[in-house]
Amino acid sequence: MATLLDLVGNTPLIELNRLNPNPNVTVYGKLEGNNPGGSVKDRAAVSMIQGALSRGELQPGMTLVEATSGNTGIALAMIARLYDIPIELVMPENSTRERVLTMEAFGAKVTLTETIESARDYADAQVQKGGYLMLNQFANPDNYLAHYRTTGPEIWRDTAGKITHFVSSMGTTGTIMGTSRYLKEQNPDIQIVGCQPTDGSSIPGIRKWPVEYLPKIFEPQRVDRVMEVSAEEATLMTRKLANVEGVFAGMSSGGSVHAALQLAQELESGVIVCIICDRGDRYLSSDLFG
Repeated sequence: MATLLDLVGNTPLIELNRLNPNPNVTVYGKLEGNNPGGSVKDRAAVSMIQGALSRGELQPGMTLVEATSGNTGIALAMIARLYDIPIELVMPENSTRERVLTMEAFGAKVTLTETIESARDYADAQVQKGGYLMLNQFANPDNYLAHYRTTGPEIWRDTAGKITHFVSSMGTTGTIMGTSRYLKEQNPDIQIVGCQPTDGSSIPGIRKWPVEYLPKIFEPQRVDRVMEVSAEEATLMTRKLANVEGVFAGMSSGGSVHAALQLAQELESGVIVCIICDRGDRYLSSDLFG
């Protein structure tokens, strides 16, 4: 009999053949919304909580606190509940209501701040009070190690080692850092492509960080190419994913798929895998599908 933790990972790859403009290139989407918490962040949440427990950093009576734009918070709230750990999650006030309610459904306390940067500052301040532990997804090696141990090996296995390009949106950068590490060990020629928003674009889950907030786990040499995606392009592709491919996902997934399909047009041949990082149901109160 499986436990909830057993269901994290081993998400399916599906071919995006209806949107793909190049018949000589195969484009796969990895459906991370199939994780029990509904996003790729389940992987990091399990890894970070189990890591903190095994090292003795998380002691009985302590409260977890974490700044999040949404998916990590939902994943942490779900996993913390399995270990009976109290948790406070700090989010930008423009976060969708579905995300807040989902975290609260798992028993988390949710605090809203003006921006994700101010959420990170608030979490730091809570830690200084004592009695709180911040897992700090932006600097925690357990974040990228989750993808080194699981996401990368799954992609290598499911493409039979034929992957030529990996595309991922960049937020905390844990997914792209860990997956890059693993895939490059298997074949250094695999190209790692990261997605960032264009200047002035706001895309939940994809960030171009100010230098002082750049995730400490990010190593730029592990990304071969950065492709910029506008909010308009990400929105349009998110809607096309649902309307054409039947894949119901969030806006950062639209950004990742847009970059993957743009890349497909440049190649003579290849196998591209892009991360479809969550499900669309946590965006229904926004205008994403409006």
